[in-house]
Amino acid sequence: MGWQHMPDYIGLTRMLLEPLLEEGSSLAVDCETTCGGKRILLRASFSQEDKGRVFGRGGRTIHAVRQVLSAAGELAHQRVQLDVGDRDRPSSPRGRRR
Repeated sequence: MGWQHMPDYIGLTRMLLEPLLEEGSSLAVDCETTCGGKRILLRASFSQEDKGRVFGRGGRTIHAVRQVLSAAGELAHQRVQLDVGDRDRPSSPRGRRR
């Protein structure tokens, strides 16, 4: 049983990340849909000072955020990927993939 509409991935990402940030307004989230709506690419950027809080020890926090987004995507039969980056650095047009 899946969802009829695409989940609010931007809202969910904001809900999960904003409490981790010193200044919640520094968060920027972008969403791109590909493959006929089957793949969702989320890009989140925030201040460099918040990087440690968002990633957590050993990357546990960001891993948990990605798991929640992935679970929401599974309910909608979509594959969700979250890329994170530094808001203070300019990005390439296709995101911050490394």
